[in-house]
Amino acid sequence: MNHLFFLATQLEPFHWSQLLQPQFYIEHGGLWLILFVVFAETGLFAGFFLPGDSLLFVAGIYSGPLAAEVFAANNEWLNLFIIMVFIAAAGIAGNYVGYVFGKKVGPSMFEWKENFFFKKKYLVQAQEFYEKHGGRAIVIARFIPIVRTFAPIIAGIVRMDKKKFMYFNIVGCILWVSSMLCAGHFLQTWILNQFQFDLKKHLEVIVLGIVFITTAPVIIKVLMHKSKK
Repeated sequence: MNHLFFLATQLEPFHWSQLLQPQFYIEHGGLWLILFVVFAETGLFAGFFLPGDSLLFVAGIYSGPLAAEVFAANNEWLNLFIIMVFIAAAGIAGNYVGYVFGKKVGPSMFEWKENFFFKKKYLVQAQEFYEKHGGRAIVIARFIPIVRTFAPIIAGIVRMDKKKFMYFNIVGCILWVSSMLCAGHFLQTWILNQFQFDLKKHLEVIVLGIVFITTAPVIIKVLMHKSKK
């Protein structure tokens, strides 16, 4: 695939902070790396730090070139649909893996030793979130960083009915992926047409804004929880 459309044309020394930047994944792996990131963030508890929301938003901006990796189409709706199907499938599969993992070894995770990739507090927060919202937690969690990584594991731990889980899993993933991709694509199109302002040249600011919006509910929840204690 021709990567000339991407943000950078010169290789730079790798730094771990690049893993938090959506541009890094699009530049170095395109659609296929995006699929892995979405799968890992929702299926592997070690993927909680990956930039799911901002990555999908930026992927919506670059929907045309990303879709061309699978099928070259000159229709923006078809391009969005193509990457939506692939990314949603990766997210659904990731959540199912998390569910199976939780069902098999989940209960013992509360006794695991904490490290960079595993924090017991994330597991406890996801459990409280699940107990409060029930099956809807699988849908709502898709839009909340960290929680979406551990929610399917909690569903497995409490042995949620598989058919019920898959229903909420599919609905939640489609809503999450489609909303983020469409937001990125159509916001870019509208702003460019109305104000001749190219979001591709200001992705850092956009990503920071998305991170703030998506993490604000988690921060507020933590602060409220501490004040209650």
